[in-house]
Amino acid sequence: QVQVVESGGGLVQAGGSLRLSCAASGRTGSTTAMGWFRQAPGLEREFVARIRWNTGSTVHADSVRGRFAISRDIAKNTVYLQMNDLKPEDTAVYYCAVSTRFLATYNSLAAYNGWGQGTQVTVSP
Repeated sequence: QVQVVESGGGLVQAGGSLRLSCAASGRTGSTTAMGWFRQAPGLEREFVARIRWNTGSTVHADSVRGRFAISRDIAKNTVYLQMNDLKPEDTAVYYCAVSTRFLATYNSLAAYNGWGQGTQVTVSP
């Protein structure tokens, strides 16, 4: 089992930047992918980005591509989400997720079997 804990959320003005971090612990050697999801009030949790742990290959949602970037530090068992040019519509609780499953894609909630508690990101106009 792998546990994850997010950090780095906060309040920022539109156009600003934030970097989220997610540290994994436990049986980290079994990690196949890590991802970020977000959930705004009244909406479903949605995919933001993911990274395959062994290869480092990434996928970003259309809504954040070119502004957000997911990366990882294998030595620290940590994944990051660099968020630039933030917009008010990026306001949400951001969740880190970890998968130990071998799948073709990691863009859905069902692909992940470990979740963090979430960190709030608020972007003011």
